[in-house]
Order: sequence, then structure tokens, then C-alpha cells
Amino acid sequence: MKGIYAILLGATLLISGCSAEVGSEEWCAQMKEKPKGEWTANEASDYTKHCLLK
Repeated sequence: MKGIYAILLGATLLISGCSAEVGSEEWCAQMKEKPKGEWTANEASDYTKHCLLK
């Protein structure tokens, strides 16, 4: 049973660690697709700084 939990935990960590780095072209594209109403204040600030004012 412990082995199954270890595998699930490892898979969860791998999946969550695959998000794009803030300011990268991939991140900017993801943010462009995300509805503006769902952005946090930090995301909006980072998007402006890294994607609009390069």
C-alpha cells in the first residue's frame, strides 16, 4: 500500500513541476489564453512586465 502512495505522490510532484517559467514565451502564451478575470494581481503585473514591456 505504501508503494502506491509513493507512486501517486511522485506523479503529482512531476505534474506540478512542469509549469512554464514566469516570463517565458510559453508562459505568456498561457496567460494570453487564460480569461483575464481569473488572473491574480501578481500574474497581471508579471504579464505586463515580461510580455508587454520586454
